[in-house]
Amino acid sequence: MNQLIAREGRGSADDIAIGPGTRVTLHFSIHLESGEEIDTTRRSKPATFIVGDGNLPGGFERALFGLRAGDDERISIPPAQGFGLHQKENIRTLPRADFPNASDLEPGMMIAFAAAGGEVPGVVRSVGPETVLVDFNHPLAGRDLVFDVTILKVAIP
Repeated sequence: MNQLIAREGRGSADDIAIGPGTRVTLHFSIHLESGEEIDTTRRSKPATFIVGDGNLPGGFERALFGLRAGDDERISIPPAQGFGLHQKENIRTLPRADFPNASDLEPGMMIAFAAAGGEVPGVVRSVGPETVLVDFNHPLAGRDLVFDVTILKVAIP
């Protein structure tokens, strides 16, 4: 069942609040606390998604609950609600021989690794004579983020 969140003084069918199952069209940008922009739709087409469809991390979606078309917000997203905490167990030491182009490896390089259900990205942290240290955490894991959103439309699909 779709949940509509009513704000005092609002109640028209065109004034739907974001909640589970709503279709949302918005412009957004994601920034590090330093102000560095990580991603944005503001220079292209807006994004449209249905809350709960997996296109946004759950913490980003929940931060939008209660917003309506016309709202413009800057929302702080802590790591646990964003891309997760940085997990030491997601950093792996792999044999350098497992990399077909080992001579091309450099710290900071992102590589796609085959996994059950698709590919998993990993970031090379260091390259040794026999091993490669790869970080499988999301590149934004452990980072405080600012989610700058402009809600363009909210509808019930």
